[in-house]
Parts: sequence; structure tokens; C-alpha cells
Amino acid sequence: MNHVVIYTDGACKGNPGPGGWGALLRSGAVEKELFGGEPETTNNRMEMTAVIEALAALKRPCRVTLYLDSEYVRKGITEWLKGWKAKGWVTAAKQPVKNVDLWQRLDDLVQHAGHQIEWRWVKGHAGDPGNERADSLANRGVPAR
Repeated sequence: MNHVVIYTDGACKGNPGPGGWGALLRSGAVEKELFGGEPETTNNRMEMTAVIEALAALKRPCRVTLYLDSEYVRKGITEWLKGWKAKGWVTAAKQPVKNVDLWQRLDDLVQHAGHQIEWRWVKGHAGDPGNERADSLANRGVPAR
């Protein structure tokens, strides 16, 4: 299995507001940059979209080390998702899970794409070169008003 290192980030100008997502993928000496955005969205949706688009860009099952600065996404996928699914996509507070469409897409990718993913949180805006590049890509993806 190829090993791919991925850095993802989301950005929003207002929350909600115009937002962007970015991802940096590295495998050996090869790098790929991805970014995009939406005119009206939230920061959490852009953080999730960055991860979804990065994983969807992989053409075959890979060993993935995924760095993200969103505890919402990391904890959602590693801690909360199983309970949400068991409860029919409601939270412990009996509220509908926010961003359920994206959680279901992410869950499908994680469960069925064949990747071995290691989820690593990194402090945002703290000088980590990969995170800084993902942040820059996310900001490039923000649509102009």
C-alpha cells in the first residue's frame, strides 16, 4: 500500500459565509494540491469537505496519515460517529446531527474505500508547514463576494 500524508483545512469568511477548503497530499516526492469553496457555508462544513475531497482523490486503497486542525472532524469520525449511527443520526442530546450529509459521505469513504487512516490533530496557525499550506489552499478556495 502506498503511504500518503494529507493535510486538510477549512476557512470561512463569516460563519456562515463564503468558505473554502484545501488539501495537500504527499506520497514520496509527489505532491497534489486541492481546493474549492462554496458561497454560503460554515467552517465545520469546509473542514469536513477538505477531508472528504482529499480521501476521494485517492485512486486506490492507501495507508493515510491525515493531519487536521479540526477537533470537530477528528472527534466526530473517531469518537462520536458510531453512537450517532446507532441512534439514527441523533446526538446524545436527542438533536439531529449537524452536517449529516457530510458525515455520511465521510463515513462511506472511511468504511468502503479500503484506506488505513491514522487521524492526527495538529494545532492550527502554529507554524506547521503542511497545515499552513492547507490553510492557504482553503483561503484560495473561498469565493469572492
